[in-house]
Amino acid sequence: METVTTIRPRALVRACGGPRYAVALAVDALGTGLLRPFLLLYGVMVLRLSAPATGVAMTAGIVVGLVCMPAVGRWLDRGARSTVVAASMLVRALGVALLLATPAGQAGPFAAAALLLGVGNQAWPAAHAALVATVAHGRERDTALAAGRALRNAGLGVGALLATACLAGGATALRAMAVATAIAYLTAAALAGSVRLRARPAVTPAGDAAAGPAPRMRGLLAANVVYVFCLNVPEIALPLVLVTQLHASPVWPAAVFVANTVLVVTLQVPVTAWMSRFPRRHVLALAGVVLAVSYLGFLAATSLGGGWGAPAVAAVSVVCTLGEIVYAGSATALVTALAPAHVLGRVLARFELSTGFGLAVSPAVITALAPHGPTALWGGLAGATLLSASAVAAEKDGDDHLGRR
Repeated sequence: METVTTIRPRALVRACGGPRYAVALAVDALGTGLLRPFLLLYGVMVLRLSAPATGVAMTAGIVVGLVCMPAVGRWLDRGARSTVVAASMLVRALGVALLLATPAGQAGPFAAAALLLGVGNQAWPAAHAALVATVAHGRERDTALAAGRALRNAGLGVGALLATACLAGGATALRAMAVATAIAYLTAAALAGSVRLRARPAVTPAGDAAAGPAPRMRGLLAANVVYVFCLNVPEIALPLVLVTQLHASPVWPAAVFVANTVLVVTLQVPVTAWMSRFPRRHVLALAGVVLAVSYLGFLAATSLGGGWGAPAVAAVSVVCTLGEIVYAGSATALVTALAPAHVLGRVLARFELSTGFGLAVSPAVITALAPHGPTALWGGLAGATLLSASAVAAEKDGDDHLGRR
């Protein structure tokens, strides 16, 4: 069984695509953090659009981005790697440029900008995973994917903090952030494109799935839709519960979000490296159990009410973040290990479809369950996640021997 016993920064940078690619990831994440959390505010404050019209345009962008994923998968399977990553960044730069050119009160151009941003945001994860899978193999690939996620979260966090500090400037500050985002995307696209990496489909490195048909992964894909809800818990579910149900200060959800970001940045790589001694499928199933336990912890914490509810929710959020870290470190790694080299792009595209769908529906599900009480919200999430973990553990695609490599 291959395990990662030491973390070597230089080796990680090489496994992530090299120094230029690592800088491209950081710049891209910084630009995304500047604008993405405040895109709704841009539509409302700068363009004077109604909140419902802005929200519909953003949702349509996500949906269209998902529809484009099969084409992205086929492009990757023709050998493209850094070109697809650069294209996803360039498409977002065009989206921001269109956003800046949109006149006030015009919903159509804003919807077109949101569409381009959605396409780029959906295409990037699959393209990045395919690039890393081409450069690194086995457990080194898993750690490289984890390092990329940690770096991206750090960039997103810094960008969001800078944007929050600038929000006092109103519409002018939002326009300035959009300009900075476009420059960041263009810079990142140039850096990623300069890597000039293509795949060699004829070569199948030892430790990867042998050439053959794409695995169905029905249980894994269905489970992933539920697993991915954990990514929206700190941003949607906890603020909703803390502020509207426990009547806590808005400082609490902000503190939970910051703690989540810091934990992911600092623990994603070491936790993924430590878990490399276990099969990936078992680790992914364990992630579901940890997440379900955290959801039940939230149920118990919210029942405390009063002055103890908010601190208890914040404490349980650490467990939820650990579950998120284990999930993120094993899910994409398992998919890349199961996929034959010649269909890696299409398999990753299918996985990203399930991730994007889960991210798209989770806000609606969470906000629909919350008014029915903590048992409906947290009990429902815990039950669904445990069922998903069972489906992951029971599925036979690729067998567990692939998860050990």
